[in-house]
Amino acid sequence: MGDREHRSRRDFMVAAAASAGAAAALFGGVDLKTAAEAAEAVGRSEKPLKAAFSNAGLQATWCAQGKQAAEFWGKLFNVEITWFDGELAAPKQRGAIDNMASQKWDFVAIQAFGIGTLTQPVQKMIDAGIPVIDMDTLIAPLEQINVHSFLAPDNEFMGAAVTQALCTAINGEGTIIMTQGALGHTGAQGRARGFESVVKQYPKIEVLNTDPGDWDVSKVARIWETHLTKYPKISAAFFHNDDMALAAANVMKAHNRTDILIGGVDAMPPAIQAVTDGRMFATVRNPSCRIHGGAVVAGVAAVVGGEKTGEGIPKSVVTDGPVVTKANAAGMQWMQDHFLI
Repeated sequence: MGDREHRSRRDFMVAAAASAGAAAALFGGVDLKTAAEAAEAVGRSEKPLKAAFSNAGLQATWCAQGKQAAEFWGKLFNVEITWFDGELAAPKQRGAIDNMASQKWDFVAIQAFGIGTLTQPVQKMIDAGIPVIDMDTLIAPLEQINVHSFLAPDNEFMGAAVTQALCTAINGEGTIIMTQGALGHTGAQGRARGFESVVKQYPKIEVLNTDPGDWDVSKVARIWETHLTKYPKISAAFFHNDDMALAAANVMKAHNRTDILIGGVDAMPPAIQAVTDGRMFATVRNPSCRIHGGAVVAGVAAVVGGEKTGEGIPKSVVTDGPVVTKANAAGMQWMQDHFLI
């Protein structure tokens, strides 16, 4: 092993900061080759690292963007990424992760579709000495599994922030519906808690329904056909992700119910445009690029820099993004275009 592998944790963090500078240069117009050459001197692995990634399902735009971000940062840090699609189904993701666990990797990064569904194969990889970065939702409670780090937003904050914006906009009275994600997804659980923490402060707001949409836009369209028939007055609607919000918005438009204020989570480009156009009231950024790109950096730090859990990197890293309204929508879009948030 060369000097690079033996550098101190402090040196590696300095290197990571310099790598971020290289990326900033890239965003200013420097090509990827130039940025990678700059990263070579400050933290990029000399030999290609092999990493495996999986998130809930590439049908979801947030997950698809995360894959793009991981591959971008992987190129910068000389990491070859193999993708194992969760296909928005716990059994399918479990089969993919069982396959992943049968192979050798320098590090892996996983967003579980549901908590507790992947514990056994993930533990197998940890036992083999492979650093496992947990992304966005818990693979298992952190006290039960020794992942390298857990990179995630504050889901309660995201749920509460958008719900608060909706409740304020309807002047604290009326009706509201929450369409949840998959109930076993710890991110969805946090968003629901955030929603509930806000609406309980408004006795004049009635919660009509909280059925899950499971991140499935077809299912959400069917659910909302029923809602619009059953409920003649809906003041606002909170969705656990933007894909579901926009699917429901199309149903609302078809029924001429565009007076319903819509809030979402993720702040993906289609939702940013919908906020700008007034079709959605607000969303909040779940920073897919920061989480997936950060997982690449954390993996490289573990392998190249020798970074240890609780010493170089905390067991849990909060990766929050802001509420997105018309005022900051354009800047948020630019940040995403360059895989920064």
